[in-house]
Amino acid sequence: MTDPLKRSLGRNLRSWRLARGFTQERLAEQLGVTPRYLAGIERGERNLTLDSIDALATQLGVDSMVLLTGTAATSAVPDQAS
Repeated sequence: MTDPLKRSLGRNLRSWRLARGFTQERLAEQLGVTPRYLAGIERGERNLTLDSIDALATQLGVDSMVLLTGTAATSAVPDQAS
């Protein structure tokens, strides 16, 4: 992950965490990580695997792409049903 992507993920994570009313401690406990580690993610200091990003998104009830880009994921393939 590039540094700007790590920072963007951290900003988006923090925004969604706060919007859901989670403290760092509560979300960290649900994820099985320390609050210090979660804080590092929010500051953009940690490299995450895709599985970790999926786990974060699942706990927050959002799509993984929302955490990465700040916007909802859309399909790049047009609907073929006619």
